[in-house]
Amino acid sequence: MTDVRYPCSPTDEIDGLPYFRRLCEKIRLHAAGALPEDLHANLGIGMDLWTCQFLGVAYEALKTAVLDGNDDEAALAWARAHGVSRPDHERDWWIAFMRTVGFRDRLSKRLQERLEESGLGEREDILTMFDYIDADEGR
Repeated sequence: MTDVRYPCSPTDEIDGLPYFRRLCEKIRLHAAGALPEDLHANLGIGMDLWTCQFLGVAYEALKTAVLDGNDDEAALAWARAHGVSRPDHERDWWIAFMRTVGFRDRLSKRLQERLEESGLGEREDILTMFDYIDADEGR
């Protein structure tokens, strides 16, 4: 039986981009039957989708590239070769957006709901979805 485990933190970066390593790891863990079931419903949507949209590639195409045996660096190179090039200011906006999702924005209410559902509602140090993911997964 395969050991189920959470992927790396969304804060883990590759070439300055947060979340991409987590996205690749989620794909690999799911294919191996090792991704916790509570993460299955969000595969290819939410932050996965936003990352793919930023890179200009379809989730299913990136998934195929990852499952073809590419490590994170090669998967990112593939995405850059098959996606879109972004100017530095768009890259900076996207990084800032990803790091702060849930803080005083349209997802603040959803973050609070998730905190309550997870028994973390009293934690005042959890301000973003990245904070929540790490706390919820025991980091």
